[in-house]
Amino acid sequence: MKVIPTTIPDVLILEPTVFGDARGFFLESFNARTFAEATGLERQFVQDNHSRSQHAVLRGLHYQLQQTQGKLVRVVKGRVFDVAVDMRQQSATFGQWAGVELSEENQRMFWVPEGFAHGFLVLSDSADFLYKTTDYYAPTHDCALLWNDKDIAIDWPLHELKTPPQLSAKDQQALPFSQAKVFP
Repeated sequence: MKVIPTTIPDVLILEPTVFGDARGFFLESFNARTFAEATGLERQFVQDNHSRSQHAVLRGLHYQLQQTQGKLVRVVKGRVFDVAVDMRQQSATFGQWAGVELSEENQRMFWVPEGFAHGFLVLSDSADFLYKTTDYYAPTHDCALLWNDKDIAIDWPLHELKTPPQLSAKDQQALPFSQAKVFP
């Protein structure tokens, strides 16, 4: 597994070793020992999630203040732009973001640590998005950060969309960074 640093040292891009030939390919999508050796992180994942979204769907930016979730994310069908925003007030990268394109072609994974808001924008006709979490979903602790907040200024690839981003009701009511709850 190859680890690629991002502009935020705690957020990592992971490239698994892919074995392929004319018949197809094989890759190990997760191995606890390989993950720990490559990243220096030991995490226990407790929940696996799978979402399917249509073109231009933007999910996020979501985080939990309690029962914080680290997320190991990947795309098995389609293509998305994936983003992590540092919500840790004591961090040197507080309020900064890192993003990466994840696709079925590049097979990359994205490590989004605890204390970060997370979201993605679907660039293909549809996308199947899989992610592992280090804690369980807790709706009572769920927060949403405004996807297009001017203070954070995420450079979403909106030029690739055929329509404006499609948001859930929850994401339409997300808070701007200046009003969002943050981690101490």
